[in-house]
Amino acid sequence: MADRAQPLGPAGWAGVATAVAIPALIAVTALAVILSAEGGRGLSAADWSAIRFTLWQALLSALLSVCLAIPVARALARRSFRGREALITLLGAPFLLPVIVAVFGLLAIFGRNGLLNNGLVAIGAEPVSIFGLHGVVLAHVFLNMPLATRLLLQGWHTIPAERFRLAASLNMGAGAILRHLEIPMLLRAAPPAALVIFVICTTSFAVALTLGGGPRATTVELAIFQALRFDFDLTRAAMLSIVQLVITGSLALVALKLARAPDFGKGFDRPAKRWDANDVPRRILDVVLIAGAAFFLIAPMAAVIARGAANIMELPGVVWMSAGRSLIVAALSTAIVVSAALFMAIAAARLRSGAVWIESAGLLAIAASPLVLGTGLFLIVFPLIEPSRLALPVTALVNAIMTLPFALRVLIPTVRDAETSFGPLADSLSLMGIARLRLLILPRIRRPLGFSAGLAAALSMGDLGVIALFADPETATLPLQLY
Repeated sequence: MADRAQPLGPAGWAGVATAVAIPALIAVTALAVILSAEGGRGLSAADWSAIRFTLWQALLSALLSVCLAIPVARALARRSFRGREALITLLGAPFLLPVIVAVFGLLAIFGRNGLLNNGLVAIGAEPVSIFGLHGVVLAHVFLNMPLATRLLLQGWHTIPAERFRLAASLNMGAGAILRHLEIPMLLRAAPPAALVIFVICTTSFAVALTLGGGPRATTVELAIFQALRFDFDLTRAAMLSIVQLVITGSLALVALKLARAPDFGKGFDRPAKRWDANDVPRRILDVVLIAGAAFFLIAPMAAVIARGAANIMELPGVVWMSAGRSLIVAALSTAIVVSAALFMAIAAARLRSGAVWIESAGLLAIAASPLVLGTGLFLIVFPLIEPSRLALPVTALVNAIMTLPFALRVLIPTVRDAETSFGPLADSLSLMGIARLRLLILPRIRRPLGFSAGLAAALSMGDLGVIALFADPETATLPLQLY
């Protein structure tokens, strides 16, 4: 009991069990994949091509996303204007947007009959194709540049306002502030952001499926899907899954190791005033950067709404049935995520020495490719039952595991704060079990819990990955029906 701040209780033990179950499930599915691989058979030339393409497009996507996000985040950090918070909130939309919907939006702008090609044809120029490496990278930048901007903007917010005040008193210009404050922050904030985006792009499936443009633009995830669904080559799917697990696992470990907050000391949480950016040229530059980023985000989504809203009531019944299945999967996935994250957060708050491993167990899901998890589950259930009969519950489970790290990052600090601030009072009143959860914890985590539920529902609703392995036309969800 020496390592516990207080008895775990049923909720705490449920959190410990959940933290053990996640790596166990990942290990079991990985073992199923490894045991399915036949000895003496190596990767083909097409497989090595998929590996090279996966790493190359992920590298380009991560570099471009972060490089484009740096000036946008800097402009947002230097400016205060009406609607700024709404715009920053909008930056999170592409991350939550179903990938297939984002692809439709990009096609509306850059596709064969998109606005860009219509304009090029009108002036007598040759149209461009969005399919291939450049299309995959464009889609990944659209989806991940806003995420990079949010991450880097948090880095700018870690610089106390007093540092900028001191710089102004020393008559430091924009170049000196960039050199002494902003570049040191970026050296710590940018590499972890780039690595996180790199990991996300290595697990690309829907983007490569729709914009890959052929065998020369195939990712490892897409190759796994083709090996299972089209060739039914379990050995090839298993070998590719092992490769994908090694790639994502090693990169996730590096990203977690590099994830250090820039240390500029403590401040008084005052809003930062930037005297170095008051001249007209820098104001114009920041306005252009913010407006350009907003247009890049809004135009594809607006194009989808403009083209589809007028005919939404004419959709066939099968689409509405698929939408209903997506809602069922999203609801089930959300229930799993909220319950697991809440119990794990309670366990982490009540443990001392064990809090780190509980959070690490949840974050381990970052290293698990959803398609690799799906492949392992497919191999496990295939001898026992028709996989399509488990399409919806398996999809909900995998979606929940992939969303859990985001929910944990939100809930663990808030539950810990609630226990630290009011736990001793609750102990003195012998407030335990369901009463403690209902009266102490839930009222103080209502907003972050609701945010976690909304995030889980949005990500699950738009998933096009595991469902493509298991589903048939009768169990297709809305993203699969869209494809």
